[in-house]
Amino acid sequence: MAEEKEIGKIAHFFTKISVCVVKLSSKLNTGDTVHIKGANTDFTQKVESMQIEHEKVESAGKGKSIGMKVNEPVREGDVVYKV
Repeated sequence: MAEEKEIGKIAHFFTKISVCVVKLSSKLNTGDTVHIKGANTDFTQKVESMQIEHEKVESAGKGKSIGMKVNEPVREGDVVYKV
């Protein structure tokens, strides 16, 4: 299994649109694969698109909060790893 690196935490989740807000502690790019893990959450997916302030971005760095579509529900405080 590839080494995983913690790159952020879930700050918020919008249930109706399946979008989460990730507070990044490291760089993330569109096309990267992420593993989201928490008490009730554990899945891996590819980052299809990201937004900052409703603007589509290809990459975002440390300290940014991004919006990201997720395939499964996530919870605040879940940890995001880059695979």
